[in-house]
Amino acid sequence: MADQGRTAGRGHDGRRRAAGAALAGLLLASACAAPATPDPTVRAISAALDRRAAAVLDHDPDGFLAVLAPGATGLRTAQRRELAHLADVPLSSWAYQVTDVHRRGAGRATADVELRYRIAGYDSAPVTADRVLDLERDPADGRWYITADRAGRDGGLQLWQQGDVQVVRGRRSLVLGVGRTTAELRAIAGTADRAVPAVSAAWPERWARRVVVLVPETTDDMAGLLGAPAANYRGIAAVTTGETGGRAPADRVIVNPQAYATLGTFGQRIVLTHETAHVATRARTSASTPTWLSEGFADWAAYRGEHRTAGQAAPELAEAVRRGELPAELPADEEFGFAGDSGRLARAYEGGWLACALIADHWGEQKLFAFYRAVGGHSGRDGAVEQAMQDVLGTTPQEFTARWREYLRSRLG
Repeated sequence: MADQGRTAGRGHDGRRRAAGAALAGLLLASACAAPATPDPTVRAISAALDRRAAAVLDHDPDGFLAVLAPGATGLRTAQRRELAHLADVPLSSWAYQVTDVHRRGAGRATADVELRYRIAGYDSAPVTADRVLDLERDPADGRWYITADRAGRDGGLQLWQQGDVQVVRGRRSLVLGVGRTTAELRAIAGTADRAVPAVSAAWPERWARRVVVLVPETTDDMAGLLGAPAANYRGIAAVTTGETGGRAPADRVIVNPQAYATLGTFGQRIVLTHETAHVATRARTSASTPTWLSEGFADWAAYRGEHRTAGQAAPELAEAVRRGELPAELPADEEFGFAGDSGRLARAYEGGWLACALIADHWGEQKLFAFYRAVGGHSGRDGAVEQAMQDVLGTTPQEFTARWREYLRSRLG
């Protein structure tokens, strides 16, 4: 385009040469960008999965099972049951994307597949789950049929693979449960409904203002949804899933029914408000965000409208301060590991909360929001906090840490 602009005043021949060069360049670029011819095997497998996806949305068991190999009796039984478990979930979309195909001899293949689905009225982006499918080609009709279906790289199950899904609708929440009572699910929906406006009052940006909560039957089932060892979640009442940064993702709050049940009404409200805050702030949370800030802000949002002293909200850290064990630094990411010492984990959460409370108290809530956005918007982890502290708070990490330690003394000592 620059060459064409410079020749514009050179007469008819110059314009024609420039136009011809531009046209040739466009044709060359078009040829270079032309997509490769689709692999016939990938195309055929994708077509089979498209039929399967349509059957899910149409609640058509025969269509859903039609792409399974006739001899795969156990798989057919399991998948018929799985589709029935899914029946009450309000889906707005369901699709499969073939990401890779590995041939295993004539007429046999293994496909890496990404399942993408949305819940109507709640998901602005699809939930994704990795699946691995074994398939075989029928020489009679030339079509591919599934012989095995298992979890892929993420290792997680879906809730309907664990049992029949019961659906409870709140005013601002959708609760999906397996093996739990209707009364229990309704109580969780009521608590989630209260959490949504509390988070909206604490986070000034637009967000979905609704939340999806999954309630599996056991802690082991919770771990199965997350593709992780159950030991990591024994004392954890709830977690939030979802990709950080950029587009609005499809988050899920997953409740650990055993740990959640041990909490009182207040504790349950704090837990679900905390997790809902993660949903609201997800688009502003990135790999640049330290855990003390993301978890601290979620706790700050949860406690913001509650009447609790710092000592009541941070008992483990308060006890440490009274023993003279004042932390020297802000909590490191590794201190938030679920599989570690529970006291250390509690102190990390409490320290992060009080760091965010310090910003809100000393610099103001608007500065806390701006700080959170600035850190998450940094190009990488290195320098993110330092730059945001300088630009937004007018301080340094060393000065902030000293002020935070004094804040702990004054509020917990």
